[in-house]
Amino acid sequence: MDGYKIAVIGGGTGLSTMLRGLKKHTNNLTAIVTVADDGGGSGILRQDLGMLPPGDIRNCILALANTEPTMEKLLQYRFTEGMLKGQSFGNLFLAAMNGISDNFEEAVKKMSDVLAVSGKVLPVTLNNVRLKAVLENGTVINGESQIPKRQLIEKSPIKRIYLEPPNVKPVKDVLLELIRADAVVLGPGSLYTSIIPNLLVDEICDAIEISKAVKIYVCNIMTQPGETTSLDAYDHVKALFSHGLKSLDYIIVNCGKIPYEYRTRYSEDMAQPVTYDKDKLNSLGIKIIEKDVVAIKQNFIRHDEEKLAEVIMDLIQRCVDRQSDKGIK
Repeated sequence: MDGYKIAVIGGGTGLSTMLRGLKKHTNNLTAIVTVADDGGGSGILRQDLGMLPPGDIRNCILALANTEPTMEKLLQYRFTEGMLKGQSFGNLFLAAMNGISDNFEEAVKKMSDVLAVSGKVLPVTLNNVRLKAVLENGTVINGESQIPKRQLIEKSPIKRIYLEPPNVKPVKDVLLELIRADAVVLGPGSLYTSIIPNLLVDEICDAIEISKAVKIYVCNIMTQPGETTSLDAYDHVKALFSHGLKSLDYIIVNCGKIPYEYRTRYSEDMAQPVTYDKDKLNSLGIKIIEKDVVAIKQNFIRHDEEKLAEVIMDLIQRCVDRQSDKGIK
């Protein structure tokens, strides 16, 4: 199985969930992952060892890996005591690989080879970047992990985010994979701290625009406190555009019902289902794909990896076939 060339952009749980579904349909997957994380175990390794944060990269590698269940459990294991408390073995594995490699990109490739990954996992940049946010009230927040915390305290929407230092160089293979892809998929994941940071790296948005790939945004099912409170799907897309993205062909939104008890529990944390206005999205030239793609996993609302993968693959097939028909004519 080779399949369509799909480049996915993001980070966090949403991206790895989607990858688990897509890998059943194609071996030509490339995950382009943010390296702006500075919290948790990744943040500790970043500070102690001066390496790029491994957490999101680790999750994507494991999502695409062909490993025994015991190996996956081992790599996801978090120490519960001592100096390593809270740290995952997979992070330490990647840190060790980084220590015997020339750079972080090579370390990721070596770990991918060891775990027989289907496809590629690429950090969007090898530069040590820090994510910053400016709120509507003028407050500047330093650091990815601090953005949702401080936003909740300030109760002011995010106006824009940016990278420090500016003019960050992309990994060369990232540009190549974007340009030659049949589809570029953004999300699902945290809008301001997982998806948009990738778009802020030099040449990324240009490569997406130059590519003949169908461009798809997978919108989150729920709003995220501290990032997208009260934002609808149109607001999500406008945020992508205001941070450099030039065009989108499709947006996938969930139309499946969320059980009442979960809506109630999420609302207590100021999270609501992401709503969408068809007319507003159509005004941006974006086609809306409404599908039931919701699942409940470990008491959390998530995308159903198999349903989402089927929606994406069907969409890509229709678009590629349409382009082929035009070519014949």
